[in-house]
Amino acid sequence: MLQKTSWGGRDRIGTAPVTTGRDTRLDVFRALCLLTIFVNHVPGQYLEYLTHKNIGFSDSAEAFVLISGLSVGVAYGGRFVAGARLALTLKVWRRALTLYIAHIMTSVVTLAIFAGGALYFGRQDLIGEINIRPIVDQAEQGIVAMVLLGHQLGYNNILSMYAVLFLMLPGILWLNAWRPWLLFLLSAALWLSAGCFKLVPSNFLDEGYWFLNPWSWQFLFVIGILAMGHVRRGGRLPRSWWLIVPSAAYLLVSGAWVLFSWWSIDFSFGLPAVLTGFDKTFLSLTRLLHVLALAYLLAITPLVSRLTRLDANHPLVMVGRHSLAVFIFGTILAMAGQVLLFVTGRNPVIGSLFVVAGIGLHFVYAYYLDWLREMAGAKPLRA
Repeated sequence: MLQKTSWGGRDRIGTAPVTTGRDTRLDVFRALCLLTIFVNHVPGQYLEYLTHKNIGFSDSAEAFVLISGLSVGVAYGGRFVAGARLALTLKVWRRALTLYIAHIMTSVVTLAIFAGGALYFGRQDLIGEINIRPIVDQAEQGIVAMVLLGHQLGYNNILSMYAVLFLMLPGILWLNAWRPWLLFLLSAALWLSAGCFKLVPSNFLDEGYWFLNPWSWQFLFVIGILAMGHVRRGGRLPRSWWLIVPSAAYLLVSGAWVLFSWWSIDFSFGLPAVLTGFDKTFLSLTRLLHVLALAYLLAITPLVSRLTRLDANHPLVMVGRHSLAVFIFGTILAMAGQVLLFVTGRNPVIGSLFVVAGIGLHFVYAYYLDWLREMAGAKPLRA
């Protein structure tokens, strides 16, 4: 009897692994997250109401971090072994540097887009948007703060969090190879401590802190790595009604909660907000359980698995394959969309047309990146 693993890129017949080439399912889900993030980063247009943040506690950010953990499990999980750890650590830290540079670059371009909009359209109030004002008012301190990750612009805060996660990654991989259960316990303890005691990197220009706390979000990232490690060792997700029914019920309750705005209901019982609240910065348990329940049901549904196993040249696979470049492109495009909406009186029709065009440009850009790769002589990826 053929048993499908959930995300491992291979099928299992009994206990013998049979390689089936590149698994495109993670690429497809990563592409859907990237497109959803772009849509949500241009607020005030109609397509924003079609994303899944409107029917549940979590949004595309949680899904993207979980998928990133799964992807790291695929890319590095079986390679962090004696004799290769130093080389892999340096490679991972180089990736962290790339993420940091990408964060600084998108922040600078975002500043230029909003400043250019203020100058060209004569709308100085644009400088008051997305946390730009402190940098303008305190230019010297602001530049230093931005470079040292002590000030973040709105909608430009996920890459800095990823850079920190990749700095932590060698230690995570070592623990994952040695004692996965210990990695889970330490990661959970850090998440809980960060939420209870507000352990979070601070901003320099104000009394605030990072919007996405890496000490909290690392837990979701680690869960993805551990789940993929389980699959790589020959395990699979259990298809049990004891998990399916509670997961589905939780998704239904959270959907109703958001749709009917039941935010005034207090069920905290004196417990810390990280366990009963809905805070995104500290990744409250309500949001964490929502993304895990959704991911579990998608992962065990055979139809979803079949629909997302696409050819390597499918547009969605291309977008997901070039995730960092496409994310940077989408962020810059979304900032231009925000300026456009601002100067047009937040016209939802104009905003919707811009977003539809922007989604198309995502596919064009991914195709262009694949074309460049082909021109450089890279070997084509198998489906």
